[in-house]
Amino acid sequence: MEKIDLNGKTLLVTGAAGFIGSNLVKRLFKDVNGATIVGIDNLNDYYDVALKEYRLRELETISSGHPSNSWTFVKGDIADKSVIGNLFAEYKFSVVVNLAAQAGVRYSITNPDAYIQSNLIGFYNILEACRHNPVEHLVYASSSSVYGGNKKVPFSTDDRVDNPVSLYAATKKSNELMAHCYSKLYDIPTTGLRFFTVYGPAGRPDMAYFGFTNKLLKGETIQIFNYGNCRRDFTYVDDIVEGVVRVMQGAPERKQGEDGLPIPPYAVYNIGGGQPESLLDFVQILQEELVRAGVLPSDFDFDAHKQLVPMQPGDVPTTYADAAALERDYGFTPRIPLRDGLRAFAEWYREFYM
Repeated sequence: MEKIDLNGKTLLVTGAAGFIGSNLVKRLFKDVNGATIVGIDNLNDYYDVALKEYRLRELETISSGHPSNSWTFVKGDIADKSVIGNLFAEYKFSVVVNLAAQAGVRYSITNPDAYIQSNLIGFYNILEACRHNPVEHLVYASSSSVYGGNKKVPFSTDDRVDNPVSLYAATKKSNELMAHCYSKLYDIPTTGLRFFTVYGPAGRPDMAYFGFTNKLLKGETIQIFNYGNCRRDFTYVDDIVEGVVRVMQGAPERKQGEDGLPIPPYAVYNIGGGQPESLLDFVQILQEELVRAGVLPSDFDFDAHKQLVPMQPGDVPTTYADAAALERDYGFTPRIPLRDGLRAFAEWYREFYM
């Protein structure tokens, strides 16, 4: 592994107004000195743009407290090749973290175009820019959804992942294949990170914990899929960011193969807690924390607002990370318990919405 010192470097974070992206930029302000940090995001309206603008305001505030680093935000789309080409030509990035993507499994069933544009064409543009403006390391978001209907648990990066059950999953698997190809042909060090159900304050409103909270507050009924028998490896956003920052600083090594061509400096890791929780337990903890934070009244009748329903198309019954490789190579495994994470979310939700 090639060590990379992020101090004084020029760093690009795509999807910088997004949930993970904004938290990563915050963390970089605190950890790194003398860096030029550039964020790009198209601020699309897949979910409430006010939330993205709130995250960007937070970044402006935090960046002013860390004057040794410079912060530039660009409103633009990674699917626009000229925007990306110009950005790379101007800044000559050392490390790129691609978190921009059209997210969501269910949305991909009804709006496939958005996924092809952002997740395939957008990622291709990033790879091409890294080829023509060589970088020390490209880190990109993959997803636990690539495991599809895998029966074997926990999910290991050694498992075959040839059976996606949503277009979203197929685009993320495609990203890994494209990265491998560019690593082999152009010697670009790339690391893909398969994130497992990320949650936390100022997260994505289309995620279950956020959507449930919105509905309960309105007195609506929440639907718990697969009759509550789904299990998810929930990973708190700070744990995800910790993993990303560590991975940014250790790129796969460049080596020559017997054919005289590069052995692809390519790696893929899981980032998940390795502790799948049943949806029913998850909802139980969420409701306790919403009451504790004062988001919902203590006498709220949860049972009257819960409905157990069958599986949704594109969903999988279980996600479960084997993150041993991340621990081995980067000395890190996600550790923040679900209750702590949902408590932080509930307290943020009260502040932001109430």
